[in-house]
Amino acid sequence: MAVTDPADARLLAALAELGKVAVHELAARVGMDPREAAYRLVALSGSGLPLLVGVESDPQGLRAALAGAFPAAQPQTPQPAPYPVPPAGYPPPSGAVPAGYPNAPSHPQSGPVPAGFAPPGAPPAPGYPPPARPAAGFAGQNGPGRGVPPGGVPSGPYPVPAPPAGGSGPYQVAGVASGPYPAPLDPVISTWGPPQTASWARGDQRPAPPAGPRTGKIGDSLAGQGLDGEQLTVQLLEVQDPADYLFGAAGYRLEPGERAVVVHTEVTNKGPIPFVSLPDNYLELLTEDGTPVGKAPVSLTSRPPHKIGVQPGETAGGHTVYVLPESTRVVAVRWSPRPEPDDRTLTWSLED
Repeated sequence: MAVTDPADARLLAALAELGKVAVHELAARVGMDPREAAYRLVALSGSGLPLLVGVESDPQGLRAALAGAFPAAQPQTPQPAPYPVPPAGYPPPSGAVPAGYPNAPSHPQSGPVPAGFAPPGAPPAPGYPPPARPAAGFAGQNGPGRGVPPGGVPSGPYPVPAPPAGGSGPYQVAGVASGPYPAPLDPVISTWGPPQTASWARGDQRPAPPAGPRTGKIGDSLAGQGLDGEQLTVQLLEVQDPADYLFGAAGYRLEPGERAVVVHTEVTNKGPIPFVSLPDNYLELLTEDGTPVGKAPVSLTSRPPHKIGVQPGETAGGHTVYVLPESTRVVAVRWSPRPEPDDRTLTWSLED
C-alpha cells in the first residue's frame, strides 16, 4: 500500500524509528493530537501495513473502577403470582380457596352467599352480564364441553356490558379504573424532550465562539475556543524568519533551497474545562497565495515545543518549527482547533 497522506507518512516514519511506543508519546513526537494519531494508526493497521495498534492496562485497577461504576445487582426473590380476584358479584372458583381470598365463603360448599351472587337458574346479578356459554360442539382449550371453567367464571377476559341507555361518558366496569391508561413514555422524549424545543439537544451543536476580533498582528492576544468549548486566549509572541541557525544548532540539516521558520505562541485557558490537545496542533503559516504550511515534526533544544494540555487558569507556551522553500513568502499565521478552518479560527497578519 502506498502512503500518500503527509501526516500518515510522518507517523509511520517516527514509528519506524522507534519501533514500539505509546500512542500519546508518538503523537507528541510528531506534533499531533493523540486522538487523531490513534485514529490514523488504527486506519493504517487495517489497510494491510505491518502495524499493530495495542493497548495495555492494569486488570485489577480496571476491575475496581468498573465495580465502582456499576455495582453488582442484588438478586431478586421471585414473588408468587397473585391469585386472580373475581369481580364484585361473582363467586370464587370451585375447590380449595386460599387463605385470605377476597369474598371467600366460610366453606367451599356451604356458608353465606356473597352479595349479588345468583345461584344457577336465577337471573344474573344486577349490573353484570351472565357468564358466557360455549357454543354447541365447541371444543375449547380444556376439551369438549369444557369451554367454561367450573364455578361459572369465564375462561377469557370479562365481557364489557353495553352502556346504560341515556348514559354519557365512558361506562365504568367493576374493578377497572375509568379513563384511558397513559401511554408508555418514549425514552428519547423523556431524555431530550420533544423535538423543536430547547431541550432537544443535538450532538453536532456547540457553544458559540467567544466574542472579539478573530484577526490581529504579532503580539496580539485573540480569544479562541477548543473542540469541547474550552475558553482560550492565543497570543502570537514572535516569528523568526528565517531561523536556519536555530535549526542547524538542534542537529537538523536543511536541503538546498529550504529555510526554517520558528513561531512562538502562548495559550491561556480561561475557562473551567481542561484543554487536552496540543496547543499548536493546527498552527499554520499562510503564504501569499493562501496556501497553508503545516509544522515540521521536529523540536529545537533552544526553543522548547508545546506540551499536550492546558489546565484551567494555566498559560502554556511553546515554539513551532516550519520548513518551506526559500522563495515562499509568508504573510500570516493561522490557529484553529481542528484541521479545517471555521468560525473559531484565529489569524495574525505578518505584513505591515
